[in-house]
Amino acid sequence: MNQRKLRVGVLALQGAVREHLKALEKCGVEAVAVKSNDQLELVDGLIIPGGESTTIRRLLDTSGMVANLIRFAQAGKPVFGTCAGLILMAKTLVSGETHNLGLMNIKVQRNSFGRQVDSFETELDIKGVTGSFNAVFIRAPHIVEVGDGVEVLSKYDDRIVMVREKHLLGCSFHPELTDDNSITEYFISMIKESQAAS
Repeated sequence: MNQRKLRVGVLALQGAVREHLKALEKCGVEAVAVKSNDQLELVDGLIIPGGESTTIRRLLDTSGMVANLIRFAQAGKPVFGTCAGLILMAKTLVSGETHNLGLMNIKVQRNSFGRQVDSFETELDIKGVTGSFNAVFIRAPHIVEVGDGVEVLSKYDDRIVMVREKHLLGCSFHPELTDDNSITEYFISMIKESQAAS
């Protein structure tokens, strides 16, 4: 039986990388900043952080990581996209843009909740995680449609803001910007589930 610590990566090309790494460390796992295909191969699960989705995709292209990241997810390794990460994971975008990775059977609308100045915090009930999570929304997207196999975990103002599809997780907000690590712990539990099933 493999007794090493779980190794969870954060895609470290752009965005809220440091905050996710800190949250993972607080949850007792080994946190790895992933900037290359070699580093991607070493982790048990991956967080795609918030930031600027078009910039992250461009950097993924230049680093040659797109195909490997898609393979990583298709192999059953858990992936969690937050804010811009959610946009990248979506199968389709309302705008028709095609820079996303198409990992999750969802359709996403970018900047659904306004500009940077319209950022806000609100309490969310998240199915299977917590009845009260203080969610930080910054230029946040929302999920317009979910396809087969996608479970809605949370809504705000009648808009879907968190979903799960098997080993894939996505949310519109920034869980790493609070002291509540319950969502990070939930993702870690998904990694443990996937390992137990493999």
